[in-house]
Amino acid sequence: MFEIPEERLPPGFADTVTEPPAEPAEARPAATVVLMRDGEAGPEVLLLRRHRRSGFVPGAWVFPGGRVDAADGDPALLDRCRGLGPNPEPSFWMAALREAFEETGVLLARRPDDEAGDWVPAAASDRTIEALRRTLMDDEATLLDVVARLEARLDARPMVHAAHWVTPVVEPRRYDTHFFVAAVPDGRAARPDPREMVDAVWLTPTAALDRFEAGSLPMVFPTVRTLESLAGHRSTDAVLAAFREQTVERILPRLVRTEAGVGIVIDE
Repeated sequence: MFEIPEERLPPGFADTVTEPPAEPAEARPAATVVLMRDGEAGPEVLLLRRHRRSGFVPGAWVFPGGRVDAADGDPALLDRCRGLGPNPEPSFWMAALREAFEETGVLLARRPDDEAGDWVPAAASDRTIEALRRTLMDDEATLLDVVARLEARLDARPMVHAAHWVTPVVEPRRYDTHFFVAAVPDGRAARPDPREMVDAVWLTPTAALDRFEAGSLPMVFPTVRTLESLAGHRSTDAVLAAFREQTVERILPRLVRTEAGVGIVIDE
């Protein structure tokens, strides 16, 4: 059993384990994407801190992500994306790309529409793209609208499927979440959405885990386990290559209250 001390968890999280709902909530489809870049000390990941008032793991440091929307499965959107893997179904890939853009401003898309086209700039460096990002976040446009307006094409080739987590049944909000790892194009800045996130930091997986152990970076179990799986690689290319060789299994952990905090049990 893996145990997380209470001081390393978001405030109040440990108490929810002892108060399970009468009926487990439905696990909604969701996607999470680990954005990575090469740094001086090795690959770095982008971690965002949720607002204290957030409805899901408030105060926790997380990767960009959210629910799969109906528009993420639009066949016209899929036609404007290259590099999709065989698993999971395409709407999860689209949701990961969309959430990365909404929450960080990083859009994995190229223009003009050819194999070697330039990457679309980050929202923080282009007013037009920032305006499109706002319309997407305000539900005034879809991701298809954004790429069509940019005359661009999504490019998922720098992204791999990395994990599949289902929220434990004791949680009031549950998600069936596919995790992806994506390499951020060189020179792309990230600017978190202030309506959901209060801070952002680029860290090597090892540095993030050290801060978690010290109690200064509260995270939940899937985030910790993902960071552990990323540690030790020398480059983002090495990370992507390693995950392309792995088989992703569905994980549904059980949470138990312990004297120190919360224990996580993964049944074989």
